[in-house]
Amino acid sequence: GEYQIKVHIMSNNSSIGSRESIDAENREWIDSLDYVYQNSGSKRVLELLRILQIRSQEHGVHAHFTANTPYLNTIPVEKQPAYPGNRDIERRIKSIIRWNAMAMVVRANRVSKDIGGHISTYASAATLYEVGFNHFFRAKGHECGGDHIYFQGHSTPGIYARSFLEGRLSEKHLENFRRELSPENGLSSYPHPWLMPNYWQFPTVSMGLSAIMSIYQARFDKYLIDRGHKEDTGQKIWAFLGDGELDEPESLGAITLPPRERLDNLIFVINCNLQRLDGPVRGNGKIIQELEAAFRGAGWNVIKVIWGSEWDTLLEKDKDGLLVKRMDEALDGDYQKYKAMDGAFIRDKFFGKYEPLRKLVENYSDEQIFRFKRGGHDPEKVYTAYKAAVEYNGPTVILAKTVKGYGLGEAGEGKNISHVQKKLNEEELREFRNRFDIPISDKDIAEAPFYKPDKNGPEMEYLHERRKELGGYLPERSVKVKPIIMPPNNIFEEFYAGSKGRDVATTMAFVQLLTKLLNDKEFGKNIVPIVPDEARTFGMEALFRKVGIYSRAGQLYDPVDSESLLYYKEAKDGAILEEGITEAGAMSSFIAAGTSYATHGIIKIPFFIFYSMFGFQRIGDLIWAAGDMQAKGFLVGGTAGRTTLAGEGLQHQDGNSHLLAYPVPNLRAYDPAYAYEIAVIVKDGIHRMYEKQENIFYYLTIMNETYPMPPMPKGAETGILKGMYRIQASGKAKTKKKVVLLGSGTILNEAVKASGILEKKYNIAADVWSVTSYKELYKDALDTERWNLLHPDKKQKETYINKCLDEPDCVYIAATDYLKALPLTMAKWIPGRFEVLGTDGYGRSDSRDMLRDFFEVNAQFIVLAAIHALAKDKKVEPDLVKKVISDMEIDTEKPNPLYA
Repeated sequence: GEYQIKVHIMSNNSSIGSRESIDAENREWIDSLDYVYQNSGSKRVLELLRILQIRSQEHGVHAHFTANTPYLNTIPVEKQPAYPGNRDIERRIKSIIRWNAMAMVVRANRVSKDIGGHISTYASAATLYEVGFNHFFRAKGHECGGDHIYFQGHSTPGIYARSFLEGRLSEKHLENFRRELSPENGLSSYPHPWLMPNYWQFPTVSMGLSAIMSIYQARFDKYLIDRGHKEDTGQKIWAFLGDGELDEPESLGAITLPPRERLDNLIFVINCNLQRLDGPVRGNGKIIQELEAAFRGAGWNVIKVIWGSEWDTLLEKDKDGLLVKRMDEALDGDYQKYKAMDGAFIRDKFFGKYEPLRKLVENYSDEQIFRFKRGGHDPEKVYTAYKAAVEYNGPTVILAKTVKGYGLGEAGEGKNISHVQKKLNEEELREFRNRFDIPISDKDIAEAPFYKPDKNGPEMEYLHERRKELGGYLPERSVKVKPIIMPPNNIFEEFYAGSKGRDVATTMAFVQLLTKLLNDKEFGKNIVPIVPDEARTFGMEALFRKVGIYSRAGQLYDPVDSESLLYYKEAKDGAILEEGITEAGAMSSFIAAGTSYATHGIIKIPFFIFYSMFGFQRIGDLIWAAGDMQAKGFLVGGTAGRTTLAGEGLQHQDGNSHLLAYPVPNLRAYDPAYAYEIAVIVKDGIHRMYEKQENIFYYLTIMNETYPMPPMPKGAETGILKGMYRIQASGKAKTKKKVVLLGSGTILNEAVKASGILEKKYNIAADVWSVTSYKELYKDALDTERWNLLHPDKKQKETYINKCLDEPDCVYIAATDYLKALPLTMAKWIPGRFEVLGTDGYGRSDSRDMLRDFFEVNAQFIVLAAIHALAKDKKVEPDLVKKVISDMEIDTEKPNPLYA
């Protein structure tokens, strides 16, 4: 009855247009909403709001959509839980860590002025980390098995400083920050598992990669649970990110996945200090509001932590909402300047815009106003947000407002220079010490000494007690996994025999091998097939029904091809991760699966099959991160090479990936032509990565061009793995007119054709070698030369290239479906004249024959290159070159494919 009366009153008042009546009407609506909330709860309020929205749309009134809430803390003060820790002790611990983190960077740059380092990021994030370390971050010793934590890359000094207090790092470690080549212990600049394999789990610089990697890590953890490979122990994935790095495409590119997959194990903590490297993130806007809209729109639970406890009293007194209005209208550029100035400036420019706000703070001193904290520096606000996040049944993002360089004062608090600040003078050190109550004397302050409390003091006891309760110390990377039992040999032996005349593509051979591995009862459960969205292109559709496509929801619909034998089958225990059109997402799944041996103590063998052109060229940064993390598994570049992908053209045809594989030190790259080569390489990879547990991973390219697969020559395994072996020796007696043809991938078949033409038509002896890996040959040669350089008094070693190719009077021709630069990496060690053919230039849409003629890598051009090289060595007459051009019908005026 009371509710109906209020509605009736409002309808009567709606015709009155004075300011007073409008205010009264607003008050009545608010009172009515409060009444419904108090008597029927929030669910009924939402129901009524939805009814009103529908009704307004029926009248043609369309409200502008916004995913933003007011610029306030999401969780009101009355819903804050009691803080469980000792605030005083925690503050002292945090202050000491702040000091040591700062001192580490300052001292390192006194030793070497160019060593670099970052003070300001950790200064802004210290509370965010310390609340987590004291109350939330669980280590592997915890019954849950430990949380996965992606530490923001530029905050490493603070993480090292905490480990120093814990006794995990020595003072020498801190002294040698960023000086890893010093004779004593050193520390890497950023989180790098390759450099600190017992410490860091996840590399988080390059910036932006943490977001997408943590998303797919969270989903992979659910994959392990749903497939029955581990129990659901409630592990959480925490990703600490900077507001500036969220501009990287990978940062927000996958945020619709966690709500879709109902990932209740993922928490993003975004340190919104409003600054990137050179200046404000959004000087003319509000990054917290922008990110709130993005994440809420994607379906995340968003918790804003903007204001510290000091603001609660002011907000309670702000009956007319003027303070909230002022908070909303001030821009990030304004907020940055407020913290770079003083309390008087804030009083004048922030509160002084409206007289009632100026009166609101008239009893506060300028110093008190300046000390009003942002929410990310208030442990109670941060704890409240973290507790709500871990209890929420879905992905949560916490947007915590902080100050970059918090505590640095005039040296760089909230200033554009904060990110690059790495030096403090004596006065600035003294100010820092005083602000955080560090017990260091004026006599010693100039040296910026490290400080550690008494080991039996309350701070140290508290610190160790908290970590003991949470399962141990973090970060930590430990590998406790048994070597895998190799799959039976008969799985591989079928491929050694060849195809017995049948035309087979290497994609077909690979998928058949993968299927056989999956079929093995014991071994198959270890395999994780990963594909972006072209499984049918690679001939993998038979696996859909056999092992299923992983989906957390299972399959809630009847697929359109359900009557087909090879229908699209989704299943909660499916093995295939078909990620959609996202190579970056699929690579992140590869990383999660490939590091499962370290994160979970569970061996998983990922096979990530992708368009090779969209591999290294598109996601090279993630591949580099995989190497840093010591990920294991097989990257499989499908439809590889510039001329094997008929009809697709410039953007799809790959002539680059094998060169782009060179920089990753622990990646072994192969370009096989035959089924038996693939079988040998995969078997070797399983043996080395999972039985011997070497920290390497593999890249191999496969093609969908069909041709008969020959049987494996006896004893070829060693050469296949080392990078080259002879597949065809010339039947002619030794002669000065001899060439050695080096072929790779499908161009190997062109080399075989060319050898026949050279021998039958021009009476020139021609050996043919399969070069399975230029990178392996290159690495062996470099390793050999280095050993020889450092051991001049020992018998000099011979490169594998020279063990294979030892005829200085011979001509050597290399033909590849990749850039000429690829075979040229071995040019230094070729004993005779060396000519290369490759596919430099943009791709084209056409048939394979036309493409190979266009790029000048077919049998005809191999013949021409061979005879031209022989003519240069005066082993044939120059006129023979002209004859070959005529015989091969080569257009001498055709455009250079490099520029065409």
